[in-house]
Amino acid sequence: MADDEDYVYDEASGEWVPASQLAAAAAQAKIVKDSAGNALADGDSVTLIKDLKVKGANQTLKQGTVIRSIRLTDDPEEIDCRHDTIKGLVLRTEFVKKR
Repeated sequence: MADDEDYVYDEASGEWVPASQLAAAAAQAKIVKDSAGNALADGDSVTLIKDLKVKGANQTLKQGTVIRSIRLTDDPEEIDCRHDTIKGLVLRTEFVKKR
């Protein structure tokens, strides 16, 4: 009986595991949550929960500011986003709440 499933070498465990199992584990490990514990995804809109001074821009983003179309990063504690006046803005998830 032939096994058609692909296997991937997992360097952490040192074993060959089914690719579907490894992909499911990676997706589960990368859950990004906002300050209230809600799961965030690419394209979500968030609201700032406190005033934030933006380094390098000499500007303060006020509490209640809506940030649209966020993008998740490799770090589950940071999101990449754009604001009308600030390009390349990275925010910590502890300062945002999902809309």
